[in-house]
Amino acid sequence: MLAHNPGMVDIVPERPRKGRGAISNPVGRFEPASRFATDDGWPVHAGDFGEGSGGEDGEAPVRTTVMRDATRSILNKNDSPDVPFDTSINPYRGCEHGCIYCFARPSHAYLGLSTGLDFETKILVKPDAPRLLAAELAKPGYKPSVIALGTNTDPYQPLERQMKITRGIFEVLRDFNHPFSLVTKSALVIRDLDVIAPMAEKDLVRVFVSITTLDRHLANTMEPRASTPTRRLAAVKALNEAGVPTGVMAAPMIPALNDDELEAILEAAQAAGARSAGYTLLRLPFEIKELFEEWLETHAPLKAKHVLNLVRETRGGRLNDPRFGSRMRGEGPYAQLLRKRFALACQRLGLNKNDWNPDLSLFKVPPRAGDQLSLL
Repeated sequence: MLAHNPGMVDIVPERPRKGRGAISNPVGRFEPASRFATDDGWPVHAGDFGEGSGGEDGEAPVRTTVMRDATRSILNKNDSPDVPFDTSINPYRGCEHGCIYCFARPSHAYLGLSTGLDFETKILVKPDAPRLLAAELAKPGYKPSVIALGTNTDPYQPLERQMKITRGIFEVLRDFNHPFSLVTKSALVIRDLDVIAPMAEKDLVRVFVSITTLDRHLANTMEPRASTPTRRLAAVKALNEAGVPTGVMAAPMIPALNDDELEAILEAAQAAGARSAGYTLLRLPFEIKELFEEWLETHAPLKAKHVLNLVRETRGGRLNDPRFGSRMRGEGPYAQLLRKRFALACQRLGLNKNDWNPDLSLFKVPPRAGDQLSLL
């Protein structure tokens, strides 16, 4: 229903859906009209939506829709001073993990979709990514630098089990001896150790596992379709034992919600073999502010006001500060304390002792079928 005078109708409040992070599905910020559910007085009974319908109130389940992204290029360039990479790859747009805090959610608005449930249920896939990458790397004059994956949406989200797009990308990078870094919150990464481990022997890869909380209940509501914290720690251990330099991202730290776990996360990851660590402070750009506030009121109503007030304290009185230099870590006493706690914990645990400078001279375009063999 188009919203023109919502005061004249009974608006049905949104309720959480099993296995989904966002509570609602607001219209994207570029759309000319908003929509909302209304109560017309007719009761809805369980089963009205057919076999497999939703919860006890008869709500229809929100199923995942997969769409093909007909992109013609796969390498994304970045000039932000806040991140340590200039080239990235995103095999998927949208993310079924459903993390309520995900700063990539607003990107779905550019597709005419919602940053809410649409972001985690309408996923665009790039099956041509490995072929496009091989073509890009083989271009005359290409100069290698570390390619980052997992900087926007997770390359190991559930669809990767069947699609194997990320694995295909890694196979191309292996064939070219091209360095890459990866951030994921999925234990599925260990499936591809046969590709990743040999690259680690050449010092061409770094993997970071994102662990936001060790509390399984909190993880289940905040990032419902990601691997459990226990499985993520097991992935850190498996990667480390396979010789893959692995780190942990305690991100994002959310004031009064998971910030008290910072040291515990770093300790658990270090015990599993993590050698490096990073963290970020919660970011709430564009529509995420409303989505996160709605999630708090649903899942942590007694903490909601306190959490948001602390966020404002770190963001100059607002819920978001987009400025380079402060958007990742925040400002003010709380942010300074978090920064100090992280530094002291890393020092105590021996994390972040070594920088990574991969040997770019190993990069080489592999021969293709029909190529003339070199005499040298």
